[in-house]
Amino acid sequence: MVDVSDKAVTAREAVAEGFVRMAPQTLALALSGEGKKGDVRAVAEIAGVMAAKRTSDLIPMCHPLPIARAEVRVEAGEGGLSVTARVKTTGQTGVEMEALTAVSVACLTLYDMLKAAEKGMVIEGVRLVSKTGGKSGDWNAG
Repeated sequence: MVDVSDKAVTAREAVAEGFVRMAPQTLALALSGEGKKGDVRAVAEIAGVMAAKRTSDLIPMCHPLPIARAEVRVEAGEGGLSVTARVKTTGQTGVEMEALTAVSVACLTLYDMLKAAEKGMVIEGVRLVSKTGGKSGDWNAG
């Protein structure tokens, strides 16, 4: 792991997003809350939060961080479900990986819960949207 011991402790936040593209009937099923495995959006949001908290267990060189806030939202979008994660901490390194992991796992959870209805769903557009804090300062995707 990179040595961050000389870095200042600052408030840090990262936002990431992703999208699960699906057929209209699959989207309708997801929005109905009546999938075979339950409310797919609620489960995916919880899975994303859990993933943010366990990122250092999944990404080998990622520092374990005390997460102050992890919020994952799954919302209907044109052609599928949009996933957004916002993660905050106060520490010596940022939470970009935690936000990206939260989105990725939430998208995978949506796929898992809806695959009986449609196996051809596509997970796309997983990316960092913004980050604040730290030595490099603020950053926003263009």
